[in-house]
Amino acid sequence: MSYSLLSFIVIGLYIFFPNNAEAKKTLFNKGWTFYREGDEPDTMSIQLPHTPKIEPLVVNDQWMGVCVYSKNFFVPHSAKGKNLFLKFEAAMNEVSVWLNGEKVMEHLGGYLPFVVELTNKVNYGASNRVVLRLNNCDNPITGPKPLHKLDFNTYGGIYRDVWYIEKPAIYITDESMENQVAGGGIFFYADSVTSQAATLFTNVHVRNSSNKDTRVKVVCTLLDKGKRIISFQTDERKIEPGTAKYLTGNGILKKPLLWSSVSPHLYQMRTDVYANGKLADTETIKIGIRDIKITSDGCWINGEKTYLRGVNRHQEYPYLGYALSNNAQYRDAYLIKQGGFDYVRCSHYPPSPAFLDACDELGILVLDAILGWQYFGNKEFVEHSLQSSRELIRRDRNHPCILAWELSINESSMPKSFMDAVHQISKEEYPYPNSYSAGWIDYAYDIYIQARQHRILHPDKSNRSKPLIVSEYGDWEYYAQNAGFNQEEWQDLKHEERSSRQPRHTTEKRLLQQVRNIQEAHNDNLNTHAFSDGYWAMFDYNRGYSEDLEYSGVMDIFRLPKYSYFFMQSQKGYDEDSILYIASRWEPGKSENVRVFSNCDEVELVIDGTTIGRQVPDQDDFSTNLKHPPFTFNVSCKVSGSIKAIGFKNGIKVKEEVVCTAGTPYLLELGYNEAGKRAEAGYNDAIFVYAFVKDKNGTIVNYYNSEVRFKVVTGDAKIIGNGMPHAEAGIAPTLLQIGEKKQSVKVRAESNNLVGELLVEVK
Repeated sequence: MSYSLLSFIVIGLYIFFPNNAEAKKTLFNKGWTFYREGDEPDTMSIQLPHTPKIEPLVVNDQWMGVCVYSKNFFVPHSAKGKNLFLKFEAAMNEVSVWLNGEKVMEHLGGYLPFVVELTNKVNYGASNRVVLRLNNCDNPITGPKPLHKLDFNTYGGIYRDVWYIEKPAIYITDESMENQVAGGGIFFYADSVTSQAATLFTNVHVRNSSNKDTRVKVVCTLLDKGKRIISFQTDERKIEPGTAKYLTGNGILKKPLLWSSVSPHLYQMRTDVYANGKLADTETIKIGIRDIKITSDGCWINGEKTYLRGVNRHQEYPYLGYALSNNAQYRDAYLIKQGGFDYVRCSHYPPSPAFLDACDELGILVLDAILGWQYFGNKEFVEHSLQSSRELIRRDRNHPCILAWELSINESSMPKSFMDAVHQISKEEYPYPNSYSAGWIDYAYDIYIQARQHRILHPDKSNRSKPLIVSEYGDWEYYAQNAGFNQEEWQDLKHEERSSRQPRHTTEKRLLQQVRNIQEAHNDNLNTHAFSDGYWAMFDYNRGYSEDLEYSGVMDIFRLPKYSYFFMQSQKGYDEDSILYIASRWEPGKSENVRVFSNCDEVELVIDGTTIGRQVPDQDDFSTNLKHPPFTFNVSCKVSGSIKAIGFKNGIKVKEEVVCTAGTPYLLELGYNEAGKRAEAGYNDAIFVYAFVKDKNGTIVNYYNSEVRFKVVTGDAKIIGNGMPHAEAGIAPTLLQIGEKKQSVKVRAESNNLVGELLVEVK
């Protein structure tokens, strides 16, 4: 690679570290430059996470090619003698790394981390330069399918966090760098877990990079909101120069606060390494103490049998592709939890560590997956997939949210030798009880994950002796009757009004059809011995081969809900928040058989002030297994007016909702959903802003579809993508990227003669 072009790029970023023994871990996201090969000299200054190209809303010609990221950084003399690393959480997809003009490593795979060692390769007391060349073109070794045949997009860039890590001579290693079976870093495990006690184990890998024998011990301290609970330590061991050893300790915690989807309690585990009696290195991780047992009879979490309502999720944002901030990852998890789901399948690749952190915090079980979809390659592909399986488990093994490891190439024929190998890897890399492998073929895996359309096509293949997850349901069986794998040759497509693929702005009838499909399929799943199912999908998303969005989401790509979101939300437990939602626009000649989604006992419906009935939930063939079937009222809208639903629990009114027929446009009201995380400056955070077209009564004018023009009036932010969208069902969305300054951002929107403003609070 030639550096003549790069030589003029100067970045004024300098990093200084205090001269002490403890480790330092610093975000390395700012001060990069970037260009796409072929576009030189259009080099730009950027901040991570970053996408190589802002794409249109519908991506049918995704950018694929080579791009280059570079950064200058200063390493002080005080860092000499320490161990220096750069850790990349992910970069897509074929990566070459140069340091000061010398190629130092290559990495293949766009979803898992890699570490670049800088020790003794940098210039101390001087500026250094790191360059990454990324290629996200189709790759036969990593797969999956070529993009023009793929059902999702694999966007490019350094789209997750990068960390500068400084470690002392005696230090805790990084599991993704050491490449040892069940090794490297910190491995936490809890055994004999009950509400009365739990035994905590830690296995810590410590390396001695000094030139002297060193006596080392590890002290582990369990903290709860900063308060010390217990401590335990390992035996002291001698570690020779240039070697590393494992130090194992355990302690008993009385009356632990257990982690579950209902009560996701997290502790902090601080691990202190002492070298010859002096503190050398410290790392703190969040842990959850829980016991998960899965058999053919079900799933038990902390001894309680649990059915997990789930959903599939792609990590894509409109325009930005994969380059989501950690806050955006959290907001997705928050919306999943609020939607009534306590399980998510990562389809079909490893998720962001930030997303797993959010699932830990919110109580969402995760089926963690390697990359794979409808493609199985040669020997090199197999070797890469096996290694990816190991790296996935090493990265994610301490997360309490992990339900199982999906070490399977989804919807692809796999040889038995491969399935045997990945199943064995799951036991080697997590060599403790209650660790489960999962795959879509009923062979070697602990858990069989079967899509409902495959069950319908092959009902004779149901194996009730093995634990079952319904991996996907509610989409394909209502879209393609043949339910085959060759998407270029789909036949016998269902009529569009019967499909589950419905955009948010479509008719009330078709949105209700999506709900009906989901209800029928979810109810049918409950006839099986599955302990969980996962609707396809949470959010609408782009597909590499298609010229439209995939519309099966319970929310659209801008994270706006469809009726189906509220149906799934209504399946929450009776003792949880009271849910009440009228799935109607109450339009004359269009709205009929009003459906109300609720977890109440009874619902009363009032039309224009007159009570027309109080009902219990539906009792039909699609409701036999549901916790909370819908309430269907056999009424239709003849004239404009209002309907009110009143929910009762144990005879007591707990909630009411009103829907009015939309009038003429009167005002433009702007809003945004923080979804548990306020917009944050300095991290490339992005948040959706919505313009709601309303009538005088505050009802969204669902038929309004004119252009809405957004602009930032004051504050450090910018509109990403289309700043002039057309309203859909009376709502126009845009994406606001937050800049560096911690100041509120004023956004203005205009449409015809309507004007609205909004102040986005930024921390």
